[in-house]
Amino acid sequence: MKILRRRILKSLAAAAFLPASAFTQPAAAPIKLAMIEGLSGGNANGGEAVFRNLVWAVERVNQRGGVKTRDGQRLLQLDRYDSKGQIEEAIASLRSAIDDGARIVLQGNSSAVAAALSEAVAKHNEREPQRRVVFLNYSAVDPSLTNEKCSFWHFRFDAHADMRMGALMSVLREDKAVKSAYLIGQDYSFGQGVLREARRQLGLQRPDVQIVGDELHPLLRVKDFAPYAAKIKASGADAVITGNFSNDLTLLVKAAREAGFDGRFYTFYGNALGAPAAIGEAGVGKVVAVADWLPNVPAGPSEAFYQSFRKRYPNPADDYVHMRLQLMVEALAQAIEKAGGVEAVPLANALEQAAVSFSGWAGRMRAADHQFQQPLVVGVMDRQGTPGVKFDVEGSGYGFRVVRQITPPQAEMPHACKMIRPA
Repeated sequence: MKILRRRILKSLAAAAFLPASAFTQPAAAPIKLAMIEGLSGGNANGGEAVFRNLVWAVERVNQRGGVKTRDGQRLLQLDRYDSKGQIEEAIASLRSAIDDGARIVLQGNSSAVAAALSEAVAKHNEREPQRRVVFLNYSAVDPSLTNEKCSFWHFRFDAHADMRMGALMSVLREDKAVKSAYLIGQDYSFGQGVLREARRQLGLQRPDVQIVGDELHPLLRVKDFAPYAAKIKASGADAVITGNFSNDLTLLVKAAREAGFDGRFYTFYGNALGAPAAIGEAGVGKVVAVADWLPNVPAGPSEAFYQSFRKRYPNPADDYVHMRLQLMVEALAQAIEKAGGVEAVPLANALEQAAVSFSGWAGRMRAADHQFQQPLVVGVMDRQGTPGVKFDVEGSGYGFRVVRQITPPQAEMPHACKMIRPA
């Protein structure tokens, strides 16, 4: 007994001289978020813009200590995987991300890639229930992803294409100068869907508008849009309606300007990624864009939000900021804390009920189809410094004056999702 007591006392004495760190519990491993995106190729600028937004959002969560889980406080870790904008590369990246320990996947800059990822995630989750993942989609807006192709594992945080078109039409409906329209888009599911919905909504809301052109072109492969611009000019169209993005939008509007087209562009993405600078003075009062948020929304908390982003990324070329990405990361943090971790089924159940607000903007997830419901805004391009245009875009000297704000109930649309939930 004396020998045992001496051993205990000796152990305690030795322990007194150990560094304090020897008694510190090891910190819980960070929660890995895998961004699978085209970081090279035709839409690399779009991929990098998303990455900057996600970095900023993750930094904000980590600065307040991360998220509370049943294993303690955990930080978020954002890892990036370059899909090169290709489906095969995206699927390979998904496998790599899962092997690296990620259980939350983020993607958005291609609806074709998103559809393939959603299907691959569902198959993986069925095969390997111990390594299930949840897929957060921030900008793939093909309506089918939350309709006939909806999945329990997929959550969309952008308004889908039909919702965006509805917002644009709320402005075009009152634009009496438009008597004819030219429809042009990228030849894949998203671009086809945009033109299909444009025809449908024009027929309902502006049956007097004549469609004088309806054309699809290869996705991110056209280097010279002059032939397309010549046809737009020759058609006599008063307006162009397009869902084009990245180089396909920038080169199109630049070619149209050079061809002398004087009509309006009703766009999904005309408010950034080089488009305003390419359009220049010819776009003043002519380019209309729909977004989940714009820097020049009427004064309020979101102005401070934008100023903070510009402080984090002072290079004017980096200022394409997405409010929905901030709301998405806040919703994810909320859901992780509610679920107690990242196990896929509890996390998905919590995401279904997510309702978040940030910098005066708010949204909620609709459980029935996993389509996020949020405000939308429509803006018209104008010179910086004119009334309503305090901020320009990417140092171009041009910004977007908000002409319409759409509430979540106004933007909401019915769905055709038949959600299958795991037993």
